[in-house]
Amino acid sequence: MAENKNRDVASAILPLVGGAANVTSVAHCMTRLRLGLADRSLVRDEELRALPDVMGVVEDDTYQIVLGPGKVARVTPEFEELVEEGRAAAPAAGAHPVTADELAAQGAELKAARKEKNATPFKLFLRRIANIFVPLIPALIGCGIIAGLNGLLINLEWLPGITPALAAIASGFMALIAVFVGYNTAKEFGGTPILGGAVAAIIVFPGVANIEAFGQKLSPGQGGVLGALGAAVLAVYVEKWCRKWVPEAVDVLVTPTVTVLVSGLVTIFGLMYVAGEVSTGIGTAANWLLDNTGAFAGLVLGGLFLPLVMLGLHQALIPIHTTLIEQQGYTVLLPILAMAGAGQVGCAIAVFKRLKRNKSIRTTIKSALPAGFLGVGEPLIYGVSLPLGRPFVTACVGGAAGGAFVGLFSMLGDKVGSTAIGPSGWALFPLLDGNKGLGTTAAIYGGGLLVGYVVGFLATYFFGFSKQMLIDLNADVDAGESAAARAEEGPSAPHTDPTKEPAQV
Repeated sequence: MAENKNRDVASAILPLVGGAANVTSVAHCMTRLRLGLADRSLVRDEELRALPDVMGVVEDDTYQIVLGPGKVARVTPEFEELVEEGRAAAPAAGAHPVTADELAAQGAELKAARKEKNATPFKLFLRRIANIFVPLIPALIGCGIIAGLNGLLINLEWLPGITPALAAIASGFMALIAVFVGYNTAKEFGGTPILGGAVAAIIVFPGVANIEAFGQKLSPGQGGVLGALGAAVLAVYVEKWCRKWVPEAVDVLVTPTVTVLVSGLVTIFGLMYVAGEVSTGIGTAANWLLDNTGAFAGLVLGGLFLPLVMLGLHQALIPIHTTLIEQQGYTVLLPILAMAGAGQVGCAIAVFKRLKRNKSIRTTIKSALPAGFLGVGEPLIYGVSLPLGRPFVTACVGGAAGGAFVGLFSMLGDKVGSTAIGPSGWALFPLLDGNKGLGTTAAIYGGGLLVGYVVGFLATYFFGFSKQMLIDLNADVDAGESAAARAEEGPSAPHTDPTKEPAQV
């Protein structure tokens, strides 16, 4: 039954994005179906947003349809199958009015125009970095939860015969994460992925402990994910140089050898040391920031995270989180940033209370709040706070208050961290870790969420609406068609224009 439902969702979406012939690529992340489109003008945005299973849409290099965690992974295969079936049937039906060449030309034109207008080299670079690390998140989450469970069992002195096995399961991925980063980096930058992984594997090889560089012995893992990223990028450039100059007859022998040899030597006698110093600096800076300016740092980070997401700049934090997890076992930044979602929840509850006669917005909030409590913020952002304007700002105020609360305890010596990146809200509880007991860590994080909820609610309730907004948005939706249309369009019409960047909360 579930499979049929997922196919029904895919069937409803496909014609609204221009049909199978208009879809050039299909992919998904944790919450979104990401589509490459030949002709953006064929998409019927309003009808798409009106679908019950669609939480919102975001435009970027790809057209992104927010379906939520779990669901998107089930809908995507059904959507891909429908696209393939549609493409196979299209020549016989002759339904599409233009040729494939014409569609490709239109798509290239639209893509070029959009990139020229919105893309900057810095943002494009950050997206590439995100593309390297985002595929690793499921493994980080799974291993992080297992590590937390193992720690609990050890503290309770339960199942002593099982805990060593759980420790191995939880730690195996992190011990080799540099290899996965190298593989994904080479793939993202246009090289041979396995060569990127091979060069990055040098960093975690135990034998590097016998090598001296910059007057000191190297240690396995030195440089971590940053070193792996740099090594793989170097490998891509060496490989491309070889492809250009090495004769085809000996390419299969020479290119891999030269790529691994040159990149490996530079990694051992340069990158491992430099990246190790940078990684150490990141950990030291993060700890210093929270130890000395915790409340203020939490206020700024919690309050500005959602605007950073809107600008796409949050992607720069991904390698920092991963480096902290690799170094310390947890990232102290994520629980603070997660407070932004708490502000959104408090804001949404206040909107629900203030707009008592707007059934459309209240229905959206009722359906989106459970996901919001679990840390999935897109439905509340794109369906409620951002389109309304002022509530988005007051939601950020709630996030700032929650961040200041968690940051204050860091100043007092109680650090709260997460063993993985990705989840937030209540979903982060199984991943919590810190320098004190699990009970203290969970209590501080829970207190931060509560502060975010309360301040987000109060700020939105008292300052989130002008008098005119309340008049316009609180109209009786049963009084006439125009009022109903206005209520329905209010939370959805501005979805794409103000954002332009993907948001992962």
